[in-house]
Amino acid sequence: MTETTVVKTDAAVAQPPPLRISRVFHARPETVFKAWTTAEHVKRWFSPETYTVPDAKVEMRVGGAFEVCMRSPTGEEHWSRGVFVEFKPVTRLVIDMHADDGAGRPLFRAYTEVDFSEALAGTRVDVTQTYTFIDPAMAAPMVAGASEGWRTTLDKLEHLVVQLQGGGDVPARSVVHATFHLERTYEATARRVWRALTDEGAKQKWFGGAEGSWELLEREMDVRPGGRERLKGRWEGGVVSTFDATYFDVIPNERLVYAYEMHLDDRKISVSLATMQLEAKGGRTTLKVTEQGAFLDGYDDAGSREHGTGFLLDALGASLKRDD
Repeated sequence: MTETTVVKTDAAVAQPPPLRISRVFHARPETVFKAWTTAEHVKRWFSPETYTVPDAKVEMRVGGAFEVCMRSPTGEEHWSRGVFVEFKPVTRLVIDMHADDGAGRPLFRAYTEVDFSEALAGTRVDVTQTYTFIDPAMAAPMVAGASEGWRTTLDKLEHLVVQLQGGGDVPARSVVHATFHLERTYEATARRVWRALTDEGAKQKWFGGAEGSWELLEREMDVRPGGRERLKGRWEGGVVSTFDATYFDVIPNERLVYAYEMHLDDRKISVSLATMQLEAKGGRTTLKVTEQGAFLDGYDDAGSREHGTGFLLDALGASLKRDD
């Protein structure tokens, strides 16, 4: 009995279960993926809280190097040295890494799979890390803390992504203008689509973040000329987004015109004018959305607003089907 117990324990130490962790970033996949593509970017985030990265090497190709030196607060350095075994721009990275101790002795292998996918108003990153112990006595405690290490590492990645979009602490004053137009046709009457746009209970079914990746902080809605709407929520990575709108033109079942500001944390990133037009025909309704945006002080939208609005319009359509 004792021998059997020892064998099972040894097997568990030799091959721990894979680590899986996910995070939704309030940015386009291209922006989040960009943070992995150069040594200069990686040095700014690829380490747990309190650690720094003084040196890194990134060669974005299959067979290319991915090497990171992590320095502890006491000055001890640990290298993770690996190669890219899979590289699909903007969608997937696979890195076969080996972690060393401070003296350069290999401790464990970390086969790291990173998937980037579109999510409502952002990008979902799924990390799967499969471990093989080389020195179980040294490696086991490190791997045991990997989940918390990845959590704080992704917090740092979140901060970098905000900076890549122009969200630095001391921005240069600038304005970039952009316009987009989207259309969706729903198997629903104009009255039902109008209710989904203007009734608070109906709108909360589709206008917001995905469950599990977004926490509602504030919601209020008053759709009339001069009325206000406010939606505030905290994303999984800790960033708080705020939508503040004022309605100017409200024609039931036909048209909405409103202006809104968007904030990420305390930083205003844009001011936009939105027009929604409903056209009914044979029990179906076409919703036409036009937005004209002013993106502020270095914020690099890179199509994120249009992308997120498209997701929301699809979510609106799904909510109409659920109400059938």
